[in-house]
Amino acid sequence: MKIRSKLSILFTVLTATILLVFAALVYYSAYQSRETEFFKRLHQETITKAKLFFEAKVDAHTLQTIYKNNRETLSEVQVAIYDTSFNLLYHDAADIDEVKETEQMINRIRTKKYIRFYQKDWQVVGLLFPYQGKNYVLTASAYDEYGYSKLRHLSETIWLVFFCSIVLIYAAGRFFSKKALLPVTEIVGKVKSITASNLDLRLGHAEGKDELAELAATFNEMLDRLENSFDAQKQFVSNISHEVRTPLAVLITELELSTYKERSVAEYKKVISNTLIDAHRLSKLSDSLLDFAKASYDPSEIGFKEVRIDEILLDARQKVQKEHPDYLIDIHYENEFDTDEEISVIGNEYLLNVAFANLLENGGKFSKEPVMTIKISFKNEKLILNFCDRGIGISKEDLKLIFTPFFRGNNKKFAEGNGVGLSLTQKIISLHKGSISVESEIDKGTVFTVVLPHL
Repeated sequence: MKIRSKLSILFTVLTATILLVFAALVYYSAYQSRETEFFKRLHQETITKAKLFFEAKVDAHTLQTIYKNNRETLSEVQVAIYDTSFNLLYHDAADIDEVKETEQMINRIRTKKYIRFYQKDWQVVGLLFPYQGKNYVLTASAYDEYGYSKLRHLSETIWLVFFCSIVLIYAAGRFFSKKALLPVTEIVGKVKSITASNLDLRLGHAEGKDELAELAATFNEMLDRLENSFDAQKQFVSNISHEVRTPLAVLITELELSTYKERSVAEYKKVISNTLIDAHRLSKLSDSLLDFAKASYDPSEIGFKEVRIDEILLDARQKVQKEHPDYLIDIHYENEFDTDEEISVIGNEYLLNVAFANLLENGGKFSKEPVMTIKISFKNEKLILNFCDRGIGISKEDLKLIFTPFFRGNNKKFAEGNGVGLSLTQKIISLHKGSISVESEIDKGTVFTVVLPHL
């Protein structure tokens, strides 16, 4: 069932319940009012007839004639007068007596002085009437035809208004729910038209302040992320194809040339050496792409724990110097630390090791004198690492794109690479809620600054 139908039914049921409760209260109030007023009327007319009988000395025949004449046009009160010994003194119509008085009833009236009850649909009152030092028992009964008629009319009116109101309310609910959910219908239609080929489309209704505007804005933000992710993926795949194709083409060419004719052992060794170089380049590129993929995971899927930055730096230095024994890397503490917390962060040891190793290797291969210094300092609950080298520097134009995946600037002539290292490093630092920046001067060196929140 659609939300529109659910809202219409829910709104109708809720309103119908309220109307029913209200109608029941109105009907009950009218019923109670009719009953109370009619009992008062019975009481008053009983007293009036008793006074006519005792005080005005109107004879019984005249009173009975008045009763019979009135009874033909309206619901006349039927009155009976007894003495305390259960002797009937007067009755409006003994032949059609509705109350059927008994001695027990008379005794009860004498005891309580006033009673009232129902005899089927007839209302009955009994009361004690004092006159000239004696007590008399009066009973009166009548059928409130006019009152019951008004109640029936009220009931019919209530049910008619109720059913008409339900129909009207349901129609209004359908109309207003359709109007209220119209933006949702438009959003659904627009979402259905968005595919991988047109992720630049955006939803409307995102400028308001209601929940639908919030939903549209959130969906647009998701589309922004998806579009960026798709664009990055396309660019990534394109760059991978380019980077992998070059060493593979060279490797295939070297091997094909070596099969064209017989060659000397020295020539075969040269071909094997060149092939190994290309294979190592492919292997390194593969490792870099694997690390890049790991760094692109959802942060919730990456294991984080408390790690010491100095220990990771030592491991990264050992890893780099194992491949490049001529690299001189010095770690310098700008200020002393008293506890492990000051030199520790919440992070992933493997990814941080990859990031630091990339910065160290990058500083060494672009330096005529592969000497680097890592400066560690603390400031405002942040751990600051400066990776300084004496390399050839980076031009201002290349600095703008230095963290772009597979980008290689003018320095690519100086050393080989695949352009993944710095972009991978930036992604890893970002995963650790840190930041990385770079300052460089041509022929003077480069400083990469990494800022991480420590414990």
